[in-house]
Amino acid sequence: MAYNEEIETRIKKIVSGWKNTDAKKMFGGVCHLLNGNMFCGVYKDFLILRLGEQRSKGALELPFTKPFDITGRPMKGWVMVEGEGFISDSELRAWLDKAKTFVKTLPSK
Repeated sequence: MAYNEEIETRIKKIVSGWKNTDAKKMFGGVCHLLNGNMFCGVYKDFLILRLGEQRSKGALELPFTKPFDITGRPMKGWVMVEGEGFISDSELRAWLDKAKTFVKTLPSK
């Protein structure tokens, strides 16, 4: 299954104003990088987010979220969000800002 290009378009609209971002095709979808570190992407119909282990635990208590697991081994610190979890652009921006906040704590690559 191809990735949801509508989600990708919405992400690009938000992150296009951010400095030091890039996008790469990965996981059969698209991942976005900040300072060389992946922070979000699109996998099938899911938004994927790198929130760090602490924030991802809290996020997994929210509706429409699940661990980022496409191989049978969940990726620590990452979550997948169903489309119902970011219907509005402000909801999507809030998720992306959480990922941005975490990834800015990582050393640049």
